[in-house]
Formats: sequence, structure tokens, C-alpha cells
Amino acid sequence: MSLELFLDLVSQPSRAVYIFAKKNGIPLELRTVDLIKGQHKSKEFLQINSLGKLPTLKDGDFILTESSAILIYLSCKYQTPDHWYPSDLQARARVHEYLGWHADCIRGTFGVPLWVQVLGPLIGVQVPKEKVERNRTAIDQALQWLEDKFLGDRPFLAGQQVILADLMALEELMQPVALGYELFEGRPRLAAWRGRVEAFLGAELCQEAHSIILSILEQAAKKTLPTPSPEAYPAMLLRIARIP
Repeated sequence: MSLELFLDLVSQPSRAVYIFAKKNGIPLELRTVDLIKGQHKSKEFLQINSLGKLPTLKDGDFILTESSAILIYLSCKYQTPDHWYPSDLQARARVHEYLGWHADCIRGTFGVPLWVQVLGPLIGVQVPKEKVERNRTAIDQALQWLEDKFLGDRPFLAGQQVILADLMALEELMQPVALGYELFEGRPRLAAWRGRVEAFLGAELCQEAHSIILSILEQAAKKTLPTPSPEAYPAMLLRIARIP
């Protein structure tokens, strides 16, 4: 029985799992759950994942949520090349160190521009200017930490080869890039890191994974984005209210 992956490529962690699976030839049946329509809050999907979040992996009766857990599960189940999730204890600890920091400082910060420019206006909500400015400051600070603490003078976040952390970081950074943020301007080390990760993944796979998010502003301008379902509104309003 093949695994099922519930995802939406608008979602940063969904893209990370999608790219990892594709790069490693892992057989998955893809089940698209449209976040903008609010399908992740539907009764049908909540029976699969009561948290109503993407991505979600279904391996028979075993259901796994949280992208970092899914990536680790897939890397172990399919014995992907060791560099992704190293067997060496200290190298593996570096992966977990980054993923812990990522959850605290990257997730929830780099996704805000999408809410400001696309999702908020889609439901008639404008994020206050002061919140937008605070978010940009938080993004700049996180980029500095990413560059100084985790990248340093190494080619990748934990050494000489791509690890799960590089993939998670790249996909998160692509979100504001798609919204017009020049994240890599004036940051040559980060720009070179991005180039190395994308070169490793391959241009075709990156284009395939990023095409939807890279066209999101155009879709918003043309008013071709779907209308969120009534079930999605409370969660969308709550997410916007939680922007610091």
C-alpha cells in the first residue's frame, strides 16, 4: 500500500516534504487539500487530521502530522542517503537543533507577508502597518541568525552536504521571496547557500514545487484565487489576529 500525502504547495512545509519525496524517489499518492478554499477545515479532512494542518502523511492506519516528523519518518523508512538525516549522533543533533530553532523563529514569521498581501485582503482584512514593520524587522533578525549561527562559512547549514534543515529553511524563505521581498540582497553568503541548495535539488524540481507560490501575487491581482469557505474564516481571522 502506497503512502498518501495530503498537501498544498502554497504551504512551505508541504513543499519541503514534496521536494524531499520527489528527490529521493519515494512513492506517494498526492492528495491536494486547498488551503485557500479552506478544505483543511472541512469535516472530511478533520477526520484525517484533527489539527486541520498540512502536510499530513497517511501510511496505512498510521497518520503523521508535522513536516519535520514526516521528513524524519520518510528518511528512515526509505533509508535515504545519510546526509539528509545523518546517522552520526552529533551531525543528527545539528539537524534537530536547527529544526527546534526553525519552529520558534522561522515558522510563523516568514509566512506573514502572504497574509498581509494576499490572504488578509482576500477576506477583507488589512494587517496594520506597524505589524507589517515589526514582521519585517523579525525577518531581518532571523536571517542574520540563520546566516551567523547556522550557516557560518559552511556550504550548507550543518556542514558540507544538504540536510533536512536546508530544505526546511529554503522553503520558508521562498514564501516572502514570492511576495516580492529581496531577502538575499546584501547577503552574499545566504544567496550562495540558496544557489547551492537549488542546484542540488535541480532546477526542474524547484520550478515544479515553486510555480504556484511564485504566481500567487499575479493570481491575487487578477482575482482568480478561490473564495475561502465559511469554515475557514474563523481560523483565518485568528491567524491574522496573532500576527505580533
